Amino acid sequence: MIEVRPFAGLGHADHGWLDAAHHFSFADYHDPQRMGWGNIRVWNDDTIAPNSGFPPHSHRDMEIVTFVRSGAISHRDSLGNEGRTAAGDVQVMSAGTGIQHAEFNIEDEATTLFQIWIMPDHAGEKPAWGQREFPRGDRAGRWEVLASGDPQGDEALPIRADARVLAATVPAGQSVEYLPDPARYIYLVAPTGRIRVNGVEVQSRDGVAITGETAFTVEAIDDAEVVMVDSR
Repeated sequence: MIEVRPFAGLGHADHGWLDAAHHFSFADYHDPQRMGWGNIRVWNDDTIAPNSGFPPHSHRDMEIVTFVRSGAISHRDSLGNEGRTAAGDVQVMSAGTGIQHAEFNIEDEATTLFQIWIMPDHAGEKPAWGQREFPRGDRAGRWEVLASGDPQGDEALPIRADARVLAATVPAGQSVEYLPDPARYIYLVAPTGRIRVNGVEVQSRDGVAITGETAFTVEAIDDAEVVMVDSR
C-alpha cells in the first residue's frame, strides 16, 4: 500500500511567527483517520520567522526528532543542554520522565524544519538530548540513517523507539531503493523536488504512507531531498 497525502490537504495553522502544516492530528487539527502511522505520532512541517520561536514548554515520554531543512534552530533545555542545529543536521530529544525546552530561530532568515514525534518503546526513562552534523553530500544517492533505536549498529543519533529516521539526496533522473519489512510502517516526505515512489508521482512536501511493501524505489524527477521514518 502506497498512499499519497497531498500537502494542500494537511492540517494547517498560521500563527504569524510560525506557519505549520500537520501530517497527523496535532493541537487544534484533529482527524481521527490521521492519528499517527505505526509509532509515528507527529510530523510537523514548520516555518519559523526570524528572531522568533517556541518559549519554554514541557514534554514527556516522547522521542522528538528535528530535521532542519534551511536556516538553523537554537535549543536550550532544563538539563542544561544548549545547541544550534543548522540546515541538513538533526537533533533528538528523549523526553522521558519530563523535560522543559525552548527552541528559537535567532537567524536573520526563516528556518524551515520537520519535527517528528515517535512514541518510545518504554515510558518513564531519564530524559536526554543530542545533536549531530550530517553533511548532505554524505547521503548523495543513498539512504543515511540519522536517528535510530539501534544507534551503534546504524552509527546514528539514539532514540528509544523501534524506528529509524533516514534521509537521501537524489539528483534528477536518479533513484534510491529501500527494502522494508512489509509489516513495518514507512512515512516519507520530499522537502524539495518532485519524486516518484514505485511510479506514483509525489509533489514536494506531500506525505507518502507505505506499508505491506517488500521494496520500493524513490525516483527524483527534480533534484530532491527525501526524509523517511521506518517504524514499528
